[in-house]
Amino acid sequence: MVTIRAAHPSDAAGIRAVYAPFVAGSPSTFEEELPTVEDFHARILASPRRPWLVAEAEGEIAGYAYASAHHSRASYRWSVDTSVYLAAVHHRRGLGRRLYDELIAEVRTLGYLNLYACITLPNAASVALHTAVGFRPVGVFPRAGYKLGAWHDVGWFGLALIDEHPANPAEPRPWLPEGVPAAP
Repeated sequence: MVTIRAAHPSDAAGIRAVYAPFVAGSPSTFEEELPTVEDFHARILASPRRPWLVAEAEGEIAGYAYASAHHSRASYRWSVDTSVYLAAVHHRRGLGRRLYDELIAEVRTLGYLNLYACITLPNAASVALHTAVGFRPVGVFPRAGYKLGAWHDVGWFGLALIDEHPANPAEPRPWLPEGVPAAP
């Protein structure tokens, strides 16, 4: 049985273990150095808080999904970037979809209006997951990153959470999950 819940700082080592193969052997992320456990603590607790979810199977982190700032400038505050990573043994079992469904619901309740996802291309599985949950292609940056001896295109996908964007949107709220400590 797999449980999806809010990530705790104590999950950082498990999150790091899921992410490590992507850093070491995949262009799916353009990070070249594996972040430390402390780096993941900081990311989980970054202010303003945005959702970080983990999928837990038999006491182990099977995958995670999170929302982060789309850009640092204030006018982007209604938009977030989203990501999902799964341990290899959990690929193609519907877990990515479950994580995304939960993440989208959390982000929507906080008042965010736009979600974006950056996908290194080609990546048919990730494109299929994102389009299945409602993301649509919005552009491609050709040869945007160099990793593992090759240049890679990056596709941007977007999902608007409402049909009409309001003239005066309410401020997005920080995520305050139950049982997860606030940032120090």
